[in-house]
Amino acid sequence: MVKSGALYAVLAYTAWGLLPIYWKFFGQISAVEVLSHRVIWSMAFLAGLLFLQRRGSEFSQLLDSPTHLKILLATALLLTFNWGLYIFGVNSARVVETSLGYFINPLVNVLLGCVFLKERLNHAQTLAVLLAGIGVAQFIWHFGQVPWLALGLAFSFAFYGLLRKVVAVGPMVGLAVETLLIAPVALILVGYWAATGAGHLGVAWSTSLLLIGSGVMTSLPLLWFNNAAKRLRLSTLGFFQYMAPSLQLMLGVLLYHEPFTRTHAVTFGLIWLALLIYSTTSLSTQRSS
Repeated sequence: MVKSGALYAVLAYTAWGLLPIYWKFFGQISAVEVLSHRVIWSMAFLAGLLFLQRRGSEFSQLLDSPTHLKILLATALLLTFNWGLYIFGVNSARVVETSLGYFINPLVNVLLGCVFLKERLNHAQTLAVLLAGIGVAQFIWHFGQVPWLALGLAFSFAFYGLLRKVVAVGPMVGLAVETLLIAPVALILVGYWAATGAGHLGVAWSTSLLLIGSGVMTSLPLLWFNNAAKRLRLSTLGFFQYMAPSLQLMLGVLLYHEPFTRTHAVTFGLIWLALLIYSTTSLSTQRSS
């Protein structure tokens, strides 16, 4: 049970970590067009899986709940922004900065929990958040610019997770409804591009397969993650989450030869130290409870 859970976790986080390679295949195609297809084909793939698993009733129940739909519309907008920003970051040669965003994300989750859910931070968690803040501040000081892409990814996904806590739905069903809510806009855009000849679906079979495959590439890691979550303790699963941004960082530096300066090293070092303190504290707290 644990071994299979670990395998699913490795598959999920490895897929998420290597995802920049997939988005790079789209070359000069705009992030908005790639995002539109990602939404459409994710919806189609997830709807098909729910149908095969005979979980249509869960889907229908969500659609019949106006309260849940309002929250899921908000999470859908946040997720769409996150996906689009990530694709833009990868295809504008900023893979290193996207990895920074996902390293910061767990600490932003802690901060939002403190602000909105009134969760109390212990001294170690407070130190971890402060170290991450110092890391970002020194990045701004040395480069003279805010790492807005990294912060945008971290905060959008953190707010997404915060709102999803309010809706008691499974990840796959919730994502299916979220993509359904955004799909009409995506379909209008794809239809407009097709009518004006500006779209890339159907122009070349390889590009068309990549666009359609974006739904599979989005949904499969989620399924693997769900299987891992069922088999592993949350604390164990939490340590796997750093695989994805670590792989993204290595891709950015080693494969795509993006700059990694001393300032980057200090920023990442402070955030890694913060994550080490946070993870160690969280693990010891869970063991003692």
